[in-house]
Amino acid sequence: MKNYFLTFSLLFASFAVFAQAGHIMQGVGSVNMSMGGASTAQPLDISGALQWNPASISTFDEKILKFDLGLFFSSPALSSTFGPLSGTTEDDRPLSPMPAFAMVWGKADSKHTFGASAFGISGFGVTFPANNNYPQDLQGNPNPNFDPTEPVNPINFPQFAGGFGRIESDYILLQIGFTWAYELSDTFSFGVEPTINYATLELAPNPISSPSQTLGYPTSDKATAIGFGAQFGLFYDSGTGFKAGASYKTAQSFSDFDFKNTYLDGSSAPDASFNMDYPAIMSLGLGYSKGDIDLALDYRMVDYENTDGFEASGWTPTASVAGFGWENISILSAGIQYKGIDKLPLRLGYTYSSNPITEELAFFSMPATAIIKNAFQFGFSYEVNDNFTLDAVYHFGDSGDATSGSMLNPMAITQNDPLGVVPGTSVSYDMTTSMIMVGFSYKFNKKEAIE
Repeated sequence: MKNYFLTFSLLFASFAVFAQAGHIMQGVGSVNMSMGGASTAQPLDISGALQWNPASISTFDEKILKFDLGLFFSSPALSSTFGPLSGTTEDDRPLSPMPAFAMVWGKADSKHTFGASAFGISGFGVTFPANNNYPQDLQGNPNPNFDPTEPVNPINFPQFAGGFGRIESDYILLQIGFTWAYELSDTFSFGVEPTINYATLELAPNPISSPSQTLGYPTSDKATAIGFGAQFGLFYDSGTGFKAGASYKTAQSFSDFDFKNTYLDGSSAPDASFNMDYPAIMSLGLGYSKGDIDLALDYRMVDYENTDGFEASGWTPTASVAGFGWENISILSAGIQYKGIDKLPLRLGYTYSSNPITEELAFFSMPATAIIKNAFQFGFSYEVNDNFTLDAVYHFGDSGDATSGSMLNPMAITQNDPLGVVPGTSVSYDMTTSMIMVGFSYKFNKKEAIE
């Protein structure tokens, strides 16, 4: 049983941080985030328009530059139970930056509008410290420093004591887009946006590699991958306040992450490769503007079930993991803007997201820091002059109920139990997130357009 515990502890720990790669950012930039990410049919700023509906940039008739920078903080907590031992470990990673850059070129007398963007659309990093307060090692030797009055968490015990120890990960996904929108009429436009993606991923340990019988799972260096995709959009503005939009962002097809691995004793481990794409996203939106009020409502479907790296699930014959087995998710975004205060528009936003992780497969995706069920935003802008505007937003998110399930072990697989459920065990994870983001937009041709 102790050997079983070592196996599934290592696998759980490493896949826990890796599962966050599926994170879908709810919005981009201060304005779009403050509307809960709703922008498919209500383009209040160029960043939200470029991210969610390339056709909607046709509403902008100036050359506009937009830059935002957010400071993101998450507080994941990882819990595990094995027999009489149970406990929780909290993440101790500091703040993470979140940048967004966008530019649009438009003219009032042209049917063509062009845009360019560079957005951090996904990213994560966790650090769960080791828990050295273990009762005994795998050979049954008691720990002379064990204190039953101090916290324990089996998943963070050192490897020689049946756990994993320190769990750490880093992931970044940068997406660059080049957009063209064309006005078919005064009310209807379409847009196209080819995208180029750059991703980095570092894991400790690396579940893509098969484990050594004596050295366990290796850690990886920072691997990189390049991806390509596109987004297509339609936008309708009745001119009387009602707006509608739809967009489809294709799956972003990545090259393999090629990992160079090292065992914990410093010796070289076999290299490993893994393909993980970014899922296709379909967005539908409604908008309405009347007087001092702007309303926005978006629905998105994220297609994990047909995405490489997510559609497969379970173990390989060599005790690595085949995939995460995530289900498709639905995202609902809603926002309201009030412009009744001179030079100071105020915004409120809400975002709901379903959970792609089933209880049966929860082990493979914990802690899934990407899973935020409810998010709330408040933001505002200050119009310094006709050309220059400052923006700010505060975000708070909560995962709702903890994602939980049983521990799994490939050595416990039977014909009736293909996942290898370990009786009397559990793993669970929940988290909150908070972020402050500030930015600015500059309209180069605003004064000329007014004149």
